[in-house]
Amino acid sequence: MDRSGRLREADGVSAETGLVMSRESHPGAGRHWMVSLAVAGLAAAATTTAAQATGHFHWWAGFVLIPGALIAATGGPLLARGGGRAFAGYVVACLGALVFAVGALLMFGAFGRGWPLMVVLPCLAVAGTYRWRLVHPLARGLHRAVALLALAGALLLGGMLQLVRVGLVDVGAAPMWGAFLMLAGVIVLGNAVELTRHRMPYRLQAITLLVGPAVVAFLLGLRLLRGW
Repeated sequence: MDRSGRLREADGVSAETGLVMSRESHPGAGRHWMVSLAVAGLAAAATTTAAQATGHFHWWAGFVLIPGALIAATGGPLLARGGGRAFAGYVVACLGALVFAVGALLMFGAFGRGWPLMVVLPCLAVAGTYRWRLVHPLARGLHRAVALLALAGALLLGGMLQLVRVGLVDVGAAPMWGAFLMLAGVIVLGNAVELTRHRMPYRLQAITLLVGPAVVAFLLGLRLLRGW
């Protein structure tokens, strides 16, 4: 076989190998899809069965519940693949979970009692990214501050809204909002202090970027708390 024939054969083998590799780069994708769809179907079926058992079943809420389950299932395979697509998968899964929660509340006829979940769930979605480790210390510090603020919002703000709903807390109570602002200031200030451990360009500017809003939030919260 001449040189040109060998080259054509080698090109064909390499092209075929590349095609096979592209097809087998994610051999578990089918399994991930099956697991995600199975979990989504099980969650939808369990919610529907529970709503029927309580006698507060609203069938039309399935038009919200089932799409939410399918959206959340779409994010599962992306999460399982990891890498850069994991972020998109996480966002899609959280969005689907939020839509599913709305459908579940509507199906049980409990949206009037459970609407604080619409604040708690997005905050928990942001707080769930706390363990993600960004490369740059400044980006990592800002992300950590946002995640901790979201966690505080889920636990404290969500609980406060539930108390407001049952009439135990007045939504216009200034001391309560002052305490939230002071806590937010402490969280941001703590992350600013943590940045002092890192050797990086513009470290002073980065710390100032966090300290300034933290001090303002703390003083404003203190003013509301003390009724100045």
